[in-house]
Amino acid sequence: MSSTAATTQNSVAPQTWRKVSLRITPLIGLAYVVSFTDRANLGYIAAPMSRDLGLTKSQLGLAAGLFFIGYVLVEVPSNMMLRRFGARVWIARIMITWGLITAATAAVDSAATLFVARLLLGFAEAGLGAGILLYITYWFPRRQRSWALSLFILMTPVSAIIGSPLAAAVLKWGEQVLGLTGWRALFLIEGALTVVVSVLIFALLPDRPSDAQWLDDGEKAGIENTLAAEAAEHRANGALTGLREALTSGRVWAMAVTWFAIAFGLYPLAYFLPTMIASITHSIGPAGDVSSVLLSAIPWAVSVVALLTWAHFAGRKTAVTATAVPLACGATGLVLATFTNSGLPFVLAVCLSVAGIISAMPQFWRIPAIGLTGAAAASGIALINSVSNLSGFVGPYITGAIADATGSFSYALLTIAIIMLAAMGVLLTTGRRIERLDGSRS
Repeated sequence: MSSTAATTQNSVAPQTWRKVSLRITPLIGLAYVVSFTDRANLGYIAAPMSRDLGLTKSQLGLAAGLFFIGYVLVEVPSNMMLRRFGARVWIARIMITWGLITAATAAVDSAATLFVARLLLGFAEAGLGAGILLYITYWFPRRQRSWALSLFILMTPVSAIIGSPLAAAVLKWGEQVLGLTGWRALFLIEGALTVVVSVLIFALLPDRPSDAQWLDDGEKAGIENTLAAEAAEHRANGALTGLREALTSGRVWAMAVTWFAIAFGLYPLAYFLPTMIASITHSIGPAGDVSSVLLSAIPWAVSVVALLTWAHFAGRKTAVTATAVPLACGATGLVLATFTNSGLPFVLAVCLSVAGIISAMPQFWRIPAIGLTGAAAASGIALINSVSNLSGFVGPYITGAIADATGSFSYALLTIAIIMLAAMGVLLTTGRRIERLDGSRS
């Protein structure tokens, strides 16, 4: 960082950054908790819903993956709209739309209607993840961004920890309380919660530091000046600034491939982990549905500790190193899981895998923020996230198809591990070149 940017950043008191974190992170974190729980709910209800609708594992994987078609197509335009209309209005709009569609999914009565509902949900929810990542760059400079991203990504395992017991409770008592089959009740409840959170976002989320009533004029100026100085430094060092530049940049596409592989490791576990645990522990029937859902929360709980621990050390390392180390652990966990044939070793291997993947995710997003600013940041971040979300379509579908063909999830897990390891080469080459724009230490 240049002396001008460093001096400007040092002019903002540490308590100001803490104030921003306490005001901003819970709101965007809550939005993402609802989002990830909503997209992963098929994993929680896979067994009972498959029995009721007559779904194969391949059809279940397709239903999970169709969500991401709309997500991929709409994410870049959505981020440009967020840049134009502001995060408060645009994120609230996204959430209201997808909340209504989630609630309506409770009425599906066949594989075909489930496919349509999931496709529409992807179009509705598109832009939330990339929008929040862009929004973080509006508030936090490089030094604070690493921790802010870690707190944001922390919401992924938190959502799984919250979602698992919620799903288990609704599966058990949904029919008695709402008069609906448990999995239908879950869709209805999650849709209603999403609409409630959208109202909170609209009421409480400021678009920029200059709009925050809880900051005084000096704090607003200090944050805005810090961000402006850092952006100017990145532009001087060769960061991309325009929409077309970002969409045609080889390094942006390389980062999209890397993020694709990281997400490829996560989504099949999010959707199929309860089913994997049920199959390896031979828990069948309604009681097994609930117990496997609860057991699936264990790796996510472990990943919370791992993410926070790694974030403490990662700030002293380059972004590429801080991403590569946990990513290698995540791939190793998947390989180990393929050699297990009992419940406890499998859960332990998955704990290592999920902890590694989750810990790598916030560190990765330190890299694009170095090489993108302005319109390029809005479009580039959205492009990276949207291309990577193809893994949300491909990953669950391939996992289900391989499981159907082989009668086991072992080969699917091995395939995922190979893809993650292949992306390490991209990360260690293109990622290093991007880091040089910031003069990061090696």
